[in-house]
Amino acid sequence: IVDYHMHLRAPDGPIDHSVDAVFRFVEAAAERGVDEIGFSEHVYYFQETRSLWSVPYHLERCVYPVEAYVEAVVEAKRQGLSVKLGLEVDYVPGREEETAELLDPYPWDYLLGSIHYIGQHAVDDEPRLVDEVGVEEAWHRYYVTLGAAARSGLFDVLSHPDLVRMYSPEIAWDWSGVGASLDGARLEVSSAGLHKPHGKLYPNPDLLREAKQRGAEITLASDAHMPQDVGRDLDRAIEHAQAAGYETVTVFEGRQARQEPLG
Repeated sequence: IVDYHMHLRAPDGPIDHSVDAVFRFVEAAAERGVDEIGFSEHVYYFQETRSLWSVPYHLERCVYPVEAYVEAVVEAKRQGLSVKLGLEVDYVPGREEETAELLDPYPWDYLLGSIHYIGQHAVDDEPRLVDEVGVEEAWHRYYVTLGAAARSGLFDVLSHPDLVRMYSPEIAWDWSGVGASLDGARLEVSSAGLHKPHGKLYPNPDLLREAKQRGAEITLASDAHMPQDVGRDLDRAIEHAQAAGYETVTVFEGRQARQEPLG
């Protein structure tokens, strides 16, 4: 059991890129029976990535040095903790080469690809994409962008791959067509959606089954922003994956993937 999506925070909420914070998350993982955890801070918090952003939400947050985050996780690894160094990277169409160059100097174990904004409109925040363009067009734009992210080669895993459900009614969708753009990709099976407005696991069961048929591998995630949320409801995420036919989960080391028995 792995949990490869979490954000280093102090117990009362602020960002805490320190070894002490890593230890708190490791202790919480042990209590939940999680074998290995991976940290995946939002890329837009780091000042080194400022040139990528045009959305005020991102620009207001990229003030932290990436070296402190990297060193905290690397030091925890040196001390023998079962942790991995990841990053949640917002996909910016047309900026693939620059994104790769900015991230290349660091010893990532994996990179998550996310889509939180399309243009100046948010998928899971204000101003909402669905309010601007309508439900069907929002879903269409989201999946076109997700397919481009999958084909970009930048990412090892696509996180919360149907995040467009956040503030949108779920519509009848050509899942087979969407799946075609995700051939061979890796998808995150995440329990985080259980604690969002829609109250559902990511991804949609039909999309997950289609992904399995197309050879996509999976990781597991809680998207914890507090130590007490590490591994939260991963038992349900595992059941969700098994129902789609999955028997293995992806484990990373230095961006090299291997499969281990699921759960």
